[in-house]
Amino acid sequence: MRKWKKKLGHTFSRFVSPKPPFNLAKPRPDFAPPPPPPPPPPPPPPHSSYLITPPPQLAMGHGGRPAPPPPGGHVFPQAASTVLPDPARFFAPGLLSAPLPTNCFFQNFTLKNGDQPEYIHPYSVKSAVAGLTVCYPTRNHSPTFDIQTFAADLTVSSPTDAAAGAAGQPHKVVAFDDLSVTLDFSPSLRAFLVRGCPFVTVAAAGPVDVSVASVHAFLEAAPCDDARTKWRLRMNSGQTFLLYASAPIQLSQASVTQLMAPAFAGVIRIACLPDAAMEAVLDQYSSCYPTAGDAALNRPFCVDYAWRKQGQGDLLMLAHPLHLRLLSQDCSVVKVLDGFKYRSIDGDLVGVVGDSWALKTAPLSTTWHSTRGVSDDGVGEVVAALRKDVDSLASSPITTTSSYFYGKAIARAARLALIAEEVGCPEVIPAVHKFLKATVTPWLDGSFQGNGFLYDSKWGGLVTKQGLQDSGADFGFGIYNDHHYHLGYFLYAIAVLAKIDPSWGRKYMSQAYSMVADFMTLSRKCGASYTRLRTFDLWKLHSWAGGLTEFGDGRNQESTSEAVNGYYSAVLLGLSYGDAHLVSVGATLTAFEMLAAQTWWHVREGEGIYEDDFSGNNRVVGVLWANKRDSGLWFAPPEWKECRLGIQLLPLLPISEALFPDTGFVKDLVTWTTPALARDGVGEGWKGFVYALEGMYDKESALAKTRALSSHDDGNTLTNLLWWLHSRGDSSGRCCWYRQYGH
Repeated sequence: MRKWKKKLGHTFSRFVSPKPPFNLAKPRPDFAPPPPPPPPPPPPPPHSSYLITPPPQLAMGHGGRPAPPPPGGHVFPQAASTVLPDPARFFAPGLLSAPLPTNCFFQNFTLKNGDQPEYIHPYSVKSAVAGLTVCYPTRNHSPTFDIQTFAADLTVSSPTDAAAGAAGQPHKVVAFDDLSVTLDFSPSLRAFLVRGCPFVTVAAAGPVDVSVASVHAFLEAAPCDDARTKWRLRMNSGQTFLLYASAPIQLSQASVTQLMAPAFAGVIRIACLPDAAMEAVLDQYSSCYPTAGDAALNRPFCVDYAWRKQGQGDLLMLAHPLHLRLLSQDCSVVKVLDGFKYRSIDGDLVGVVGDSWALKTAPLSTTWHSTRGVSDDGVGEVVAALRKDVDSLASSPITTTSSYFYGKAIARAARLALIAEEVGCPEVIPAVHKFLKATVTPWLDGSFQGNGFLYDSKWGGLVTKQGLQDSGADFGFGIYNDHHYHLGYFLYAIAVLAKIDPSWGRKYMSQAYSMVADFMTLSRKCGASYTRLRTFDLWKLHSWAGGLTEFGDGRNQESTSEAVNGYYSAVLLGLSYGDAHLVSVGATLTAFEMLAAQTWWHVREGEGIYEDDFSGNNRVVGVLWANKRDSGLWFAPPEWKECRLGIQLLPLLPISEALFPDTGFVKDLVTWTTPALARDGVGEGWKGFVYALEGMYDKESALAKTRALSSHDDGNTLTNLLWWLHSRGDSSGRCCWYRQYGH
């Protein structure tokens, strides 16, 4: 389905360098979650890095027996990669003993020369020569793309450090967490880059000479108060920035593009002033600045933000549109400033006062089967297709060694077992069981020829044999691209196999949990084997892919539906193992991922997030970047609309209807896509996904078109399409035999 160049995601953990170059502030607190209750015996092996063990009273295994705790540590063989970069160049020494993020919002700071920008809302920021460059980005757009462009609006640096030889030294990431990264960009200057902060905060361990330069000419650089702690910087670009200082600062114009301040010690805060009416608000909250932030998943369907702050007064932050939608109405500790806005490619960023937020979404039902059941008049057709598809398993062995395509193939087979349960055809399940056991087990016990999972200790995560020496193998899995996609398919098959064969499930529980932990670990502890939430971004509330590849436009993600599949499959694994905590965390991440997809990937004309020419020409985004929206895909041009629809729907699962809950939007999307199906060479597999969505509002038309298909996507079957179509509509006259199994 996909070709290289595939996008080469997002995770963070927070650790503090034990010996920072200077100590301007109190050490960050350890934001570790409350310790879990003791697990039931037997105890896990040492070096546990997995999700918090569920309470014994909730962790019931098969047959009502207490489930063993999730195993600890990595279980796949350790191997050394020749293609992974060395993290020691940019991470402070104190951070190197723990797993490191590989898909996070500041990843560009840790790759190659570390000089590509990252979008730390509302500013794009990049490392400069002994300095930090800040940009309040402008937008360029067309019917096929929407992009934020970078310009060096302001660069804060230390000429003294540069002259002393720091220009040749890379910056250091000295601390990071869910919501921020702390960067020492010269020996004397430290930046607290906190996402959603309207100020960029720089601390000077002075006295140190400070340069404030711009690619634009300064038309005005004037103090706004007698104490000279606030300055107005007006440039010929039409922009105005405000500079606040914790101590008097004397700026003088060294050239038309550079200001100098001698012997400054303290904190500098810089903010763009997009509207003169916002100045009073910036003044009011300029004295309180965040230095760190934590996003906690301690409650189902909720994420709680808490920022560490310094200075006086209340904390002013910015919320993107999904934040505002989810911000708890009963959260009396925050105040939304509706008129205080910064523009962003993600929609307007609105001011919120408060150092802790609660973001809540509606509970999500995550089940093995369709929510309505298959219609009685469709059961016969589904069963007939099911028997043929199951029979074909014996005659169609999996020939690929790609972790991605292999994962799709085993998940495709696993769907047949669950559909068999739902339509009351249990006699075909043994054949699916035999196929899954023969195809899944070799990847878990290391006997698969040609590929397999290994553990990389340099960054802390799973890689593949093929990816050890080839960064392009397995779509970049060996450099941490798309882990939630590949592993999601494997986990789906493992969850189903563990459900129908509990003894097999118990035997390979350690491997299953290791795969979950690779992208869903919550721990921040130094003894962890995997980094915290490798792909999920707790500020944007969706996943990223990209891995350890430098991109000028930042992180990216193509398929939201495959991301949903990753977390949904973890839910099913939790159901198989009686792990209530894994079910809860997986369902929470699934819910947020879907909301983000509906907010930023599903495009509604006139909604206001994107420019009119882009929103008028698109119904789904192809690839979403931190700084860009593309109509094209990694494997297809913008005109292949059926591929864009399909990549945001596959794999077709019970959870898919929750990803597309708006029938009106679905109809618009299918109407927008349908003309593309007349193009020569359109794949039958992609047509199937278009017909699946059409079936949400015109079942009979979709059924007729589906029956005429000559082939299907390599992760799909005729059985699965017919199951989907015959489970649309109201719930009367439904085959609900599967409910005897229980969800």
